[in-house]
Order: sequence, then C-alpha cells, then structure tokens
Amino acid sequence: MSLKPGLNALWPTPIGAYRFADAAEVNPLLARMFGALRATQAHARGEPGDAAFFASADDLLQRIQIPEWQQFVRFVLESLQHTVSGANAGAWPSAKLSMRIEIAGMWFQCSNRGAFHDLHNHLNCSWSGVYFVQVDPLGTRHAHPVFGPLNGVTRFYGPYLGRLGGAYIDLGNAYLQQPQHDVQAEEGLLVVFPSYLEHKALPYEGERDRIVISFNAAIHAAEGDDRLFAYSSA
Repeated sequence: MSLKPGLNALWPTPIGAYRFADAAEVNPLLARMFGALRATQAHARGEPGDAAFFASADDLLQRIQIPEWQQFVRFVLESLQHTVSGANAGAWPSAKLSMRIEIAGMWFQCSNRGAFHDLHNHLNCSWSGVYFVQVDPLGTRHAHPVFGPLNGVTRFYGPYLGRLGGAYIDLGNAYLQQPQHDVQAEEGLLVVFPSYLEHKALPYEGERDRIVISFNAAIHAAEGDDRLFAYSSA
C-alpha cells in the first residue's frame, strides 16, 4: 500500500466516547443492584463489605436479566459496533462486513478512600470499555485537598509510552511529549478503547463510591475467517 502525498497518519489509536441517553433513570438502579451483589460476593470471598476497592465477578451478562440492564447492554453493543466499524474503515473490505460481537466478560468495580487501579491493559480480546455508573460531581471531586482535578480520572497512555525513556526531545516531536490523556469520570459516559492500550484509574475519594462497569470484547466475522491479512515474512 503506497503513501498518499503529504502527511500520512499511520497506526492511529481509535477511542470511542458515547453517552447513555437513559443514564439518569438506569444508573441509580444499577448502583443499588451492584451494592447488593457486592455484599453477597464479598461475604462469599471472606472479604470486608466496606473495603476501599471491590471488583465483582465478570459474569454480569449472565447474572442480570432485568429490562433496564438489557437496555444498557444494547447501548454497549451499538457503541462497540460504531467504534469498531470506524476504526477498521480502511482495513475491512469495501463491501459492508457483517460482524459478530462477543462480550468476553463484564464486571463492576467500586472504589473510594484513595483506592486506585494501577497501570494495566486487557488480554485475549481486541476491544475493552469502561462505563461510569456513579461518581461525585466534578466540582466536588476537584475540591479534594490532595487529589484535586485528578480525583478519580481514568488515564490512558499512548502506545509509544515505553519508548519515551531517555528519548531525544525537541520542538519537532512535541506531539510525543504528552503520552497520557485523562478522561474525567462522568455518569453515563462510555469509553471504548483498544484492549492493548495501557490505562489506570487514579486515586478517588468522595461522598459516594466511584462505580464503573468494565468489559472485554472480541469481534468476529459473522461468516468466514476473522483474519484478513497474512503476517509478513519479513
């Protein structure tokens, strides 16, 4: 494949951001359900029910069946389809390709009192996502005397992060010198991102727990082979 005249942007990092239209009605219901599930699962594990951090089992798709949950899942699937189709616009065949989305796992996490989730990515999937169910308002979070504007943000790192140590810096590579992007937690916001992308949840403290739903997804062709390109022999 030849380059076009002028600037070419190769290997971009596609990230989708979507807002759940029914979040105001559905999120409080999800928060109550997750509170009950947390109490049950923490007890079964022998963990304290009021720990600063909690992660549920990743079987929410099988465990919850109420209509409001199915409504949320449809929103996730539609957002995934939109993101994946756009990201692969130049790689998929010109004819419309029919995809099958497989949610490999979906779980919720609760954090407070300075809890955080350190740098990580997600394995054995191509796309992942985080949805914000509950968090204190932006102004309240930013007023924290220690964490300030970083209170509870999700930070994404560019794929070249590991190559920046000792790197040469001048005006010409300024676009490489901000390797992270902070996403403020907002109730109803869904962020869809490539699973390889390193990210973390910064420490959070607030009047209410920070509750998020995370998931992993694999994308398959509805018919035929998933692999469109052979590996290079070089």
